[in-house]
Amino acid sequence: MAIQMGLTIYLGSKLGGWLDVKFPNNNALYTKIVTLVAVFFAMISVIIQVTKISNKNND
Repeated sequence: MAIQMGLTIYLGSKLGGWLDVKFPNNNALYTKIVTLVAVFFAMISVIIQVTKISNKNND
C-alpha cells in the first residue's frame, strides 16, 4: 500500500511538472494542483483497501 501511495503521488507530481512546462505559468500551479489531487486519490485508495481488509477479517 505504501509503495502504491508513494508512486501515485510521485506520478502526480511528475504530471504536474510536465503540465507546467507545456503550459507555463508563474506559480507552478499545475504541479501543486495535480499533486494535491494525487494525494487525495491515494488516500481514498488506501481507505478503500483498509476497509476491505477489515471487512474480510471480521467475517
